[in-house]
Order: sequence, then C-alpha cells, then structure tokens
Amino acid sequence: MPTKSPSTLAAGSSSTLDAGHVSGQRTARDRLLDAADELFYEDGVLSVGIDRIIERAGVAKATLYSVFGSKDELIRAYLHRRHLAREARITAKLALYDSPRDKLLALYEALDDLFADRTFRGCAFLNASAESHPGSTIAVVSDEYRGWLRALIVGLATDAGAKDPKQLAEQLTLLYDGAIVGAKMDRNPSIAGAARAVAETLVDAAIAG
Repeated sequence: MPTKSPSTLAAGSSSTLDAGHVSGQRTARDRLLDAADELFYEDGVLSVGIDRIIERAGVAKATLYSVFGSKDELIRAYLHRRHLAREARITAKLALYDSPRDKLLALYEALDDLFADRTFRGCAFLNASAESHPGSTIAVVSDEYRGWLRALIVGLATDAGAKDPKQLAEQLTLLYDGAIVGAKMDRNPSIAGAARAVAETLVDAAIAG
C-alpha cells in the first residue's frame, strides 16, 4: 500500500476524509484496518503505536478515534477480520470435498496454502495472545476464534463417525497448532503435508473405533 505524502496527510483533517471516505478511494475505516493488519501482524499489536498506523493509512488521528474510538477497538476489529478471513479460507477448502473425513484432512491443506504465503509470520491470534492478559480484548476475540475452530472440528469428527469426537478434535487441534508453530519457527512450509499425514492416521483410527 503506498504511503501518503506529507501534503496528503495534512489534508487528512478535511471533513471529507474524516467522514470516512475520499471519492474513488477506500474508506478511512478500510485503510485503517489495512494498515493495522499489516503493522500489527508484522510487529505486534502492543508494539505498534497509533502514529504509525495513521501514517500508513494516510488519515488524521482524529479519524481513527472517530471510526474506532480507541486503539483497543482497532485491535478487536483487526483480529475479527483475521478470524473472518481464516474462516472463509478454511470453508472454501472444505467445500472441495464431500465426506467429513476428507474435510478434516482438508484443514491441513488449508494450512499448506497459508504457509506458502510470503507474508506468513505465524498465527495472528497466537502472536497477539502472547502480548495479552486474561480478560483483555485480545483474549476475548481469540477465544471466539478458538471456539469456532474447535466446534468445526468436533462437528466434522462427529459426522465422520469418530467413536470419541471430542478426543479426536483435541488431537487434531493440537496437530493444527503445532504445524503453525513449526512452520513459523523452522521456516518450513512443507510441514503442512507432514501434519496432514499424521491427521489421516488419527482420523482413520478414530473412525475405525
């Protein structure tokens, strides 16, 4: 995303920009979220200050507070958008398959796509949670994402005929998390394939009962 020139930044105090849009351009909310998404994911939600975000977005500081009210709410919006993006990516991958068994394995194929992205820097929720404390906005939004992921896996495990769907879901979630950490720490995108192979063994054993 191009950085705005000083003259454009100065124009950020205009009523048109503060209203949340410039003709022919993305809204101020979109640009703030784009900037937050890049900077928070690259450098951490607590490390990145408001000034860096508004400079990257090309808006006035007053616009940020008008749109989101606080940095905390911007963090919430950033993580919520990450949740929706991951949900959409996984849902699209699962839709390629018919059986619950194959859908469970497709979770790790979705990871393969994620790891191949040159901007991959680990799990946004895990990274943010490392900077959070219990009850914080980060914790609340991360819990919502984790709840969705666990419910998805338990549902698929149940539909696949696993004898103990919750146990299988715990195993597959642990494997899912471990693959993300391994890909980040070892800089090894091929680990998704290894995770899928292990998942196949676990799923088939659980279905066989």
